[in-house]
Amino acid sequence: MNPNTLENYWMPFTANRDFKADPRMVVSAEGMYYTSEDGRQIMDGAAGLWCANAGHSHPLIVEAIATTAKTLDFAPMFNFGHPEPFRLAGQLAALFPDPLNRIFFANSGSEAVDTALKIALAYHKARGKAGKNRFIGRERGYHGVGFGGISVGGIVANRKQFATHLPGVDHMRHTHDPARNSFTRGAVPHGAELADDLERLVTLHGAETIAAVIVEPVAGSTGVLPPPEGYLQRLREIATRHDILLIFDEVITGFGRLGRATASEYFGVTPDLITFAKGVTNGTVPMGGVAAAQFIYDTVVENSETPIELFHGYTYSAHPVATAAALAALRAYSEEGMFENAARLEQAWGDAFHGLKDAAHVADIRTIGLIAGVELASRDGAAGARAVEVMKRAWAKGLMIRVTGDIIALSPPLVLSESDIGFMADTLREVLAETA
Repeated sequence: MNPNTLENYWMPFTANRDFKADPRMVVSAEGMYYTSEDGRQIMDGAAGLWCANAGHSHPLIVEAIATTAKTLDFAPMFNFGHPEPFRLAGQLAALFPDPLNRIFFANSGSEAVDTALKIALAYHKARGKAGKNRFIGRERGYHGVGFGGISVGGIVANRKQFATHLPGVDHMRHTHDPARNSFTRGAVPHGAELADDLERLVTLHGAETIAAVIVEPVAGSTGVLPPPEGYLQRLREIATRHDILLIFDEVITGFGRLGRATASEYFGVTPDLITFAKGVTNGTVPMGGVAAAQFIYDTVVENSETPIELFHGYTYSAHPVATAAALAALRAYSEEGMFENAARLEQAWGDAFHGLKDAAHVADIRTIGLIAGVELASRDGAAGARAVEVMKRAWAKGLMIRVTGDIIALSPPLVLSESDIGFMADTLREVLAETA
């Protein structure tokens, strides 16, 4: 067997045959840039996969990882511990909105979602309402790839190959309404009434059967769909009235993507649980987690009939190297004002990408925080093909972008400058003009 072949690696969420015929390889990274295998500088327009918020190879994070790997390579967290996750949990509790001050660590966004769903079930069972075991997701929602996540998720392609889902899950309508909300900045103006779809499902299933509703404050992987103005507030009110926990999946929106620590802060709506991952370690070492309201933790712990209050966890929960990376990432975000930089650049970001309204093939543009979704008209009978060609052409010109269907999604490191924004927008315009 040839050890240098590309064939043995089964790549995730990738057209394997297409990639291996014409690979796009990176070999190093620093700041805003990857270095390709052929030595070119490639600007990272996607923060890796929505995660390298502090830029690549940040010295604080690199040093923390190296030091910890040499001093404490692993520590079990079942009945033992090490000091740093307790310190990290305190810092995260200070970032998240009150009363979300109890932190459970996982290793990815997918694990964080499954953890949040299990915590919701444990909470209702602890208060004598075990019949509240149904979950409500949303069409076009993405909540990772565990069976819990794909069950509450609403992206059809992520579900249709797999027949087994959690029982009893239902979905609210998605909020995408291009006829009323095209070419928007921030929360879109129309559609708050779509939150009332939760009322329909309460009527259909009974509030006494529903444990939680989970949404992304800004739907990311489906193509950058900001919420309608007032939508999240309305969801909060309905969930509270019917004794349903509200979960915000902030795996993408957390840690500065909207110029705030959380989307909850950005929109002024506090859920009962927040899932996080990606930016918590700047993507350097896998880590995820759940921030839970204190009343949820207290209910589960104080009503437990066994010494172990929650029968859930992972071998690598609060791994020492991941914990060190997270503490260093939070320090970098704070000391270098990265969230503030993102907030300061939101206007320039929106100006640059909405300036592409007249570019070839552009059907819609949506921006919020430092996220942009540039939707392209699809080719007849070949949905997604045009965006893939744009991605390949952008790579050839020194820009890495992410595509989902025919939507270009941009979410750069928060250390970018206005000139970086200009390069991204100019490159996209050039590439779109060259694409059939």
